[in-house]
Amino acid sequence: MADTAPPVEVRGLVKRYGELEAVAGVDLTVHAGDVYGYLGPNGAGKTTCLRMMLGLIRPTEGTVRLWGADPLQTVQALDGVAGFVEAPTFYPYLSGRRNLELLAAFDGGDAGDRIDMALETVELTDRARDKIGGYSHGMRQRIGIAAALLRDPKLLLLDEPATGLDPAGMRDMRLLIRRLADQGMTVLLSSHLLAEVEELCNRVAIVRKGKIVYEGAIADLKRGAGAVYRLSTTNDERALAVCRAQPGLGDIGVVHGKISFTADEPAVADLSQALIEAGALITSLAPQSVTLEDLFFSLTEGDDAVSGVAPATVEAAR
Repeated sequence: MADTAPPVEVRGLVKRYGELEAVAGVDLTVHAGDVYGYLGPNGAGKTTCLRMMLGLIRPTEGTVRLWGADPLQTVQALDGVAGFVEAPTFYPYLSGRRNLELLAAFDGGDAGDRIDMALETVELTDRARDKIGGYSHGMRQRIGIAAALLRDPKLLLLDEPATGLDPAGMRDMRLLIRRLADQGMTVLLSSHLLAEVEELCNRVAIVRKGKIVYEGAIADLKRGAGAVYRLSTTNDERALAVCRAQPGLGDIGVVHGKISFTADEPAVADLSQALIEAGALITSLAPQSVTLEDLFFSLTEGDDAVSGVAPATVEAAR
């Protein structure tokens, strides 16, 4: 295993089922230490892509490398890799601890020695002797992560880990993933819970119809979109016409009774002068926070990305 290679490197990944193209040429790179969000609408091919990353299904085209090794060519590629695709499954009539003991015996080595630590990490020590059939959905998700931790992973792949959780369960899952990342683990998680991803992840890939439309830092995506402004004037009808004619403005519309647009600071300065000349004096002009959710919908809905949003980029392997 090459220590200098990235934990995950995917190039030209395609998966077809007959005429259906579930994954349509995905390129992405997860760097060591990332908490990496893999985002897309339902049916965008996220789970299929994760299955190929773990070597569970064979790509139609393209390559997957985990620390430089192909999981379909050598089982050693999966050393230090753990996680779950879709919901983790256990024997419901056995306790949480007994399920972990069976998994540890199957994995071999010193996995059994890590059961107590894994249960403590996911805060299920007090419920370890209870049958999993009596666990809540959030507890089953956490015992799934405990099972992954038995492998002492350096890379954790999680498919929708917070789906179906109540607000307290989402908070607990977020804190758990944050703790694991702070311990040096690289985490790749698929999700459609954008507020959670924005709080947890440093980098994301956004997929639309099986293709990556953005990959990179969330901060860079927001910067590329430009600031969103809300504007009120003494003559909003005239001001709206000025905005539409002004270069450097994008996504112009009316939101909650105020004119909305994206622009950088020089364009806003030019707009202020143009409004004065048009006799539409500014009564309020304020920048608004752009959320990951705003940008996600701009990139994944409609025939094209909305103007003003950063263009699709795919980072080359570092």
